[in-house]
Amino acid sequence: MSLDGIYYTKEHEWIRIDGADVFVGITDHAQAELGDIVFVELPETDESFEMGEEFGSVESVKAVSELFSPLDCKVLEVNEDLEDEPALVNSSAQEKGWMVKVEILDESQLESLMSPEQYEKFVEEESN
Repeated sequence: MSLDGIYYTKEHEWIRIDGADVFVGITDHAQAELGDIVFVELPETDESFEMGEEFGSVESVKAVSELFSPLDCKVLEVNEDLEDEPALVNSSAQEKGWMVKVEILDESQLESLMSPEQYEKFVEEESN
């Protein structure tokens, strides 16, 4: 069974499964709402989080926004490029601006996340 793909949360985080690699970040919509990102606070490697638990924050010129774990996971790697270049989240939210690489601890939780089409509809309804 292939789990490859992108999933979204109502808190505007995404999870991208690319073979054995699983990345988490904030959506392009979220970074646009926040404005210029000036600081990203990320967890330590080997920390574990439950679905919905805060794992860090993103600070922009407008506000500070918490980051929530899209599912139960263990942090394998953090994107250290964001330490020196937090604006990568603005310029490449779903590619170079990823926050953490994780190990999924409960794959069944993916079923509760949104597909790209569902997320697009959610954002549209939320902005009305």
